[in-house]
Amino acid sequence: MKYMDDKNKAKVIRRLKLLEGQVRGLQRMVENDTYCIDVTTQTSAVKQGLSNVEDLLLENHLGHCVFHQIQSGQTKKAKEEIIKVYKLKRK
Repeated sequence: MKYMDDKNKAKVIRRLKLLEGQVRGLQRMVENDTYCIDVTTQTSAVKQGLSNVEDLLLENHLGHCVFHQIQSGQTKKAKEEIIKVYKLKRK
C-alpha cells in the first residue's frame, strides 16, 4: 500500500530539504559566533517549518490512511488513529 501520493510526497521532501539547509545554516551561525537572538530567530523558523511538515503528514494520514481504514470497516483502528493524531498535535 502506498501511504502518500506522489504530489504530497514531493511537497514533504521539498520542505524537509529546505529545513535541512536551514539547520546547516544554524550550525554555521553558531560556529561563526552569530548574535544569540539572530540564531534563536532562525531556530524558531525551523520549528515552524517542522510543524508545517507535521501538518502535511497528519493531514495525509487522516485523509488517506484513516479514510481507507473506515472504508474497509476497520472503524476501531480508525478511531484509535484519529485520537493518536489529536494527541500528537496537542503536544
